[in-house]
Amino acid sequence: MGLFEKIFGQKKVSIPAGQYFKMLNGYSPVFTSWNGKLYESALVRSAIHARATHISKLHIDFQGNLNSKTVNLLRRVPNSWQTWSQWLYRTSTILDMQNTAFIVPVLDQFGSTAGVFTVLPSRCELVEYGGDIWLRYAFATGQYAAIEFAKCQIITKFQYSNDFFGESNAALNPTMELINIQNQGIAEGVKNSATYRFMARLANFSSPEDLAAERKRFTDNNLKAGDGGVLLFPNTYDSIQQVSSKPFIIDDKQMAAIEKNVYSYYGVNDEILQNKAYGDALGAFFEGVVEVFGIQVTNALERMVYSQEQLDAGNKVIASANRLQYMSNADKLKVSQVFADRGILNRDEIREMWNLPPLPDGLGKAYPVRGEYYKLD
Repeated sequence: MGLFEKIFGQKKVSIPAGQYFKMLNGYSPVFTSWNGKLYESALVRSAIHARATHISKLHIDFQGNLNSKTVNLLRRVPNSWQTWSQWLYRTSTILDMQNTAFIVPVLDQFGSTAGVFTVLPSRCELVEYGGDIWLRYAFATGQYAAIEFAKCQIITKFQYSNDFFGESNAALNPTMELINIQNQGIAEGVKNSATYRFMARLANFSSPEDLAAERKRFTDNNLKAGDGGVLLFPNTYDSIQQVSSKPFIIDDKQMAAIEKNVYSYYGVNDEILQNKAYGDALGAFFEGVVEVFGIQVTNALERMVYSQEQLDAGNKVIASANRLQYMSNADKLKVSQVFADRGILNRDEIREMWNLPPLPDGLGKAYPVRGEYYKLD
């Protein structure tokens, strides 16, 4: 049994081609995987990797009193093949590449949800069948699958023209073309730097055949691979000049503008890509990128795992990250002192900021308060 059967089950649901689910804006509810090779660009891949790496640090916590088999399984891992870190990384990468990510339940042998998985279809259609809405997937392998819309979740970016799916990354096409031209110019410049070209005027040659023969003779005698030395020109040559090829290379300011386009599109910068950001700079990145993704994912997981009654009872999913760890040592010291004195953090929480293990026997769970502060309880 392959991964496809483990996710969608061995029983195939056959949905005949019928009318699409009618949308408000009149667009056909069809998602098609964008074929632009963004991930082949080193700059774009670095930006997507930086985002996914920080997002993979999120801690997914299922909170509440519900003690179901599904929740207990998801508290450990999202499915049988991935850790939560791996699942978050891949989901973030798919979302940045396609601006649409499909999260589907992994069903056990009894049809109950045993995990979640993010699929990457080449095409997805929203259809109506039997009075219900279904998502019909087509994959690059030629396989098809269908699942009830209510059982899966869709998270998007740049959602505008379609009621359910995000836009493509075609807005980056002009920038990607400039990057491609720049790379080609550099490669051609390296090739041309090892090539010699000369221009000369030949006297006493009247036919094209004589000119071609003389050009071949001169090349064979002077420019064969492995031959070196001095180029000898007989007196039949006149006005000898070397032809130099100077490929066009974008200057530093133009290249910085191109990179800024990619950075702005993905919400990153040099410091994030090179792991130099900390403190307020990293905090801004977490608020603008990581926190937004965390809200989308937790909302999707809540709707997949909990019923409305269970949500009303206080069950929820939270994605958290200890951002205090990424402050400078001086800032962490100030926070440690102030928060400990006022009983805001306990000793174990402060030790976590400094990458230290918790104290044994629960000694770090107490909240010490300095004597000059009054305890409200």
